[in-house]
Amino acid sequence: MPGARVADVDVHPAEALLEVKNLRTSFGSVHAVDNVSFNVRRGESVALVGESGCGKSVTAMSIMRLVAPPGKITSGEVRFKGRNLAALSERDMRNVRGNDIAMVFQEPMTSLNPVFRIGAQVAEAIRIHRKVGKKEAWKQAGDMLELVSIPDPHKRLYDYPHQLSGGMRQRVMIAIALSCDPELLIADEPTTALDVTIQAQIMELLASLQKRLGLAVLLITHDLGVVAEFCERVIVMYTGRIVEEAPVRELFASPAHPYTRGLLKSLPGAALIAGTPINRLPTISGMVPPITALPKGCKFNPRCPDVMDICLGNEPALMPVAKGQSARCYLHGDEADPERLVQ
Repeated sequence: MPGARVADVDVHPAEALLEVKNLRTSFGSVHAVDNVSFNVRRGESVALVGESGCGKSVTAMSIMRLVAPPGKITSGEVRFKGRNLAALSERDMRNVRGNDIAMVFQEPMTSLNPVFRIGAQVAEAIRIHRKVGKKEAWKQAGDMLELVSIPDPHKRLYDYPHQLSGGMRQRVMIAIALSCDPELLIADEPTTALDVTIQAQIMELLASLQKRLGLAVLLITHDLGVVAEFCERVIVMYTGRIVEEAPVRELFASPAHPYTRGLLKSLPGAALIAGTPINRLPTISGMVPPITALPKGCKFNPRCPDVMDICLGNEPALMPVAKGQSARCYLHGDEADPERLVQ
């Protein structure tokens, strides 16, 4: 639950609500998600972070079995309460979506149908998974709009999407996602298209609903400020791989992977604390390599300030750094040079 932040994150798989094991999602011969493993506990908030194109959204879509062809899951498992979603039929998977796992997308205007009233769209989501009549579904739709703090909720049922602000539309998407009482909510960049004030309101709403409903939340984002405020654990991705996993507090205090350190140093707040002039923020050198032309060895080695000869050979495995924290970096292996291990 949100009240017990970063407490004992060494979760036994049997206690996990969602367990992703060695997931690989491929587009032909290209692996957009490569050997990804993590878990989410009941009531826990976990962030999946990284630059655009690192595989965050494809991971989320793989969990929901919504990857569009030619993309497909080519190996690994996605277990929800012990059940392997990757092996389910499409019919069975449709029952899982919305009922057990729901998803909120980053652009509500493209997710809502512009020609149907808000009430019809929320009520439809309810009727798909609940055996209720139209009248009862409409009433429950109004209750859901009230849950997500939309003013005059039963009146808003008759509005069309274009009559609502961006923040209100995103609240409607959250209402649809929660309408069938799922246990896990996947939020894929839920505040990207919104202004800063509305972003804060949406994240406060999600935090409140998580605490009230006991939701587990997997938050896909590149906003580390949101992560620090909302999440308990962080999973950092780069080129389709997990490069670091840690409790939020430990990650911000002692980032173990050079990529994570680069991300944190590029934050204006972190730069000010470090004494960096505010007109010049630190950056990570180079560019993310195309997924079709990844370097040998560690995929971050062309951009890494701590690169060693061994980094150019075989790709490192995730190595334990501290309790609940691991990093895919030779700085934490037997070959580590103590003088180069800078936190």
